[in-house]
Amino acid sequence: MAALDPSRSADWWRDAVIYQVYPRSFADGDGDGTGDLAGVRARLPHLAELGVDAVWFTPWYASPMVDGGYDVADYRAIDPAFGTLDEAEKLIAEAADLGLRVIVDIVPNHVSDQHAWFRAALAAGPGSPERARFHFRPGRGADGELPPNDWPSQFSGDTWTRVPDGEWYLHLFTPEQPDLNWSHPDVRREHEDVLRFWFERGVAGVRIDSAALLTKDPDLRDFVEGVDPHPYIDQDEIHDVYRSWRAIADEYDGVFVGEVWLPDAERFARYLRPDELHTAFNFNFLACPWEPGRLRATIDDTLAEHAPVNAPATWVLCNHDVTRTATRYGRSETAFDFATKRFGTPTDLELGTRRARAAALLTLALPGSVYLYQGEELGLPEADIPRDRIQDPMHFRSGGTDPGRDGCRVPLPWEAESPSYGFGTGTEPWLPQPADWARYAVDRQSSDADSMLTLYRTALGLRRTLPGFGDGPLTWLPSPDGVLAFTRAHGLTCVVNLSDGPVDLPAHDELLLASGPLDPAGTLPPDTAAWLHT
Repeated sequence: MAALDPSRSADWWRDAVIYQVYPRSFADGDGDGTGDLAGVRARLPHLAELGVDAVWFTPWYASPMVDGGYDVADYRAIDPAFGTLDEAEKLIAEAADLGLRVIVDIVPNHVSDQHAWFRAALAAGPGSPERARFHFRPGRGADGELPPNDWPSQFSGDTWTRVPDGEWYLHLFTPEQPDLNWSHPDVRREHEDVLRFWFERGVAGVRIDSAALLTKDPDLRDFVEGVDPHPYIDQDEIHDVYRSWRAIADEYDGVFVGEVWLPDAERFARYLRPDELHTAFNFNFLACPWEPGRLRATIDDTLAEHAPVNAPATWVLCNHDVTRTATRYGRSETAFDFATKRFGTPTDLELGTRRARAAALLTLALPGSVYLYQGEELGLPEADIPRDRIQDPMHFRSGGTDPGRDGCRVPLPWEAESPSYGFGTGTEPWLPQPADWARYAVDRQSSDADSMLTLYRTALGLRRTLPGFGDGPLTWLPSPDGVLAFTRAHGLTCVVNLSDGPVDLPAHDELLLASGPLDPAGTLPPDTAAWLHT
């Protein structure tokens, strides 16, 4: 792949395929069992050969790693487990030489309890300027023994923790992640400086974690189900923050992608107005079951949400928080919902993999940009982590009922015959790899014409070279029950068979690619997708 094409610098994000790297689990360069920047740098050619346009890194900053790096202690330092700031700068430059842009992750809702600001706030005491950067409050009850309000946690458990002097502080996630007070000018100024810090080091964009949670009801009023506005989700004041950020991004031709979970389509679209965020994750598609009617409705709704603000849709099947696609699509319930995650849920992995292959072609044929989580190109299933090896706080805060997210964060297999499948060279990986993962290794799949990796490489190559993919119109075609069929520009057609039997393909001049073999009669089998050209 050639170096970055400056002619596409203004609009590359509208139809990009962006690969998500979870650094702890991508590749271990120093042999200590934890993935790092040296490992990523050594494996960048894999991403270039895969054919993606950009790489998004989940947090690589200094952190106690209570929540996988989403508890940031210092945005201007790389966590020593991953490397150094110098290595990060080299990685950004080396990626650019391979034609890959870099997107970093920021977590503006909260910081680590080890952040200098929070440590100063604890030391300073009630009523101090240092505490004003957070949400410290006296408790309720006769002796302040009750939390200041009843807000539910984004994880399981409580949202307030009491400190020795009697005050309580807010944390929508874990107690080690105190929420920042976004009405304080220091908080806004600091994050604007952080954005400039990374844009000046050559990153192309920033992903914003929990993007709808920053601003809170000023009185921290109690939560009442069904009563709007919500006291801490999607407050109107949040848009002032993103307008100021957009002005900074525009100075550097940078882009933003927001993690925005909102059921209201109109309010979701407000985040994508021309002076705010460029794109936002499409969680409705990610959570959608493998059902033709639900998928088509989700696609239509997504495109309709984005049209009024002329923003491109984004499509994603999996990320570092949700069950792997091959596992989820093999279950009797193929939708994703955090509330229903349980140990021991059975899956038909052969069926799930067949559907994941078809879903890959469906996703890559839709208008807009695509996010591809590491290991999806290998067809990795969700791993069963022994209970004594689980590290995710979601598991512990649920009282042990939720298996957590570690199963989709297991270190990648690179070389079938190497220790830890080539992830590292020394210490056992930080999470255990399943004993049968040699078959998923990159080197083994690279030489297999029918592998998931070959399918992704071929599909991404076609998407890059043929006109009609990416941003632009979509037109549905008449099709039998259980079949999704649509055309794009320049004669491209995508057909996905979600029915129980084979279906005839529409008239075409060429079969560009299929997710699995056609039947001898040339029909498309169940749970199979095809790209056609006319």
